[in-house]
Amino acid sequence: MKMKTALTIAGSDCSGGAGIQADIKTMTMNGVYAMSVITALTAQNTTGVRAIEESTPDFLRKQMDAVFEDIYPDAVKIGMVASSELIRVIADRLRYYEAKNVVIDPVMVATSGSALMKNDAVQTLIEELLPVSTLVTPNIPEAQGLSGMTIETKENMVTAAKQIGDNCHCAVLLKGGHSINDANDLLYTNSKLFWFEGKRIDNPNTHGTGCTLSSAIASNLAKGFTLAESVQRAKEYISGALAAMLDLGEGSGPMNHAFDLQGEYAKGVTE
Repeated sequence: MKMKTALTIAGSDCSGGAGIQADIKTMTMNGVYAMSVITALTAQNTTGVRAIEESTPDFLRKQMDAVFEDIYPDAVKIGMVASSELIRVIADRLRYYEAKNVVIDPVMVATSGSALMKNDAVQTLIEELLPVSTLVTPNIPEAQGLSGMTIETKENMVTAAKQIGDNCHCAVLLKGGHSINDANDLLYTNSKLFWFEGKRIDNPNTHGTGCTLSSAIASNLAKGFTLAESVQRAKEYISGALAAMLDLGEGSGPMNHAFDLQGEYAKGVTE
């Protein structure tokens, strides 16, 4: 059977826990062939972001053309895109190639608290990119930025998800991990609401969780699972990665994306 493919369009995280690096690991572990288009280089680690160097709009366009013209992706995940110019290029190319199964993780702030998106870019994201997407996966702060609402209760989550989804004509997975004291997520799609209960895992190392979840959802959509099935499978994968309790770095460290890797070539010298 032909292997399914997925493309991540995101920033590079040189410390390996988020961004392109987390996406490729996640896609590989979820059974699809991973490709990448880099929107920005970042100098960052678990304690914060030190510098960002954006791709030029022309170079970003050339990367997308190179992928789509040769190995057409069965799904596309979009992460950190800092500027309006780059968002417009991505939206234009997605429309041109009639991309399918597009999952957007609207990365506005890093786990460490560093801002990753310029203010004017948020409006461009809403107007240009969300209408060509299948699903957007904001956390509470990001959903507040997209909806203009304050979100403090589950009822607020429902109202915000409906507003974002109806305005932007896409499905919304509103993640309840921030400020609402549980790990339950709300999926709003085709005017229907689905709650996904999550077990809160007491692990302070959550660097890259948003990148990882959206990449796992895209991988499962690429393999033919429904949206609801893809979300459930992605949540189970991320729970396993968090439960592995990897502890690297001085700040909010990465998860063990390869927690379920059992192959011969994953073994160490003591095994």
